[in-house]
Amino acid sequence: MEFEVGQLVEMKKPHPCGENRWEILRVGMDFRLRCMGCGRQVMVPRKVVEKKAKKIARETRA
Repeated sequence: MEFEVGQLVEMKKPHPCGENRWEILRVGMDFRLRCMGCGRQVMVPRKVVEKKAKKIARETRA
């Protein structure tokens, strides 16, 4: 899967707030993700995102 800033990614497990969609804010060795439910931002290693991402829910904004 190719990841870009602005994409929405659906993860396999939901965040504690109940939402499983995350917006990608930064791409590199670590990803900065923002929960679409509560707005919390987290830094996650690339390997974890690649393993736990189910699908890309929405492509990059135009």
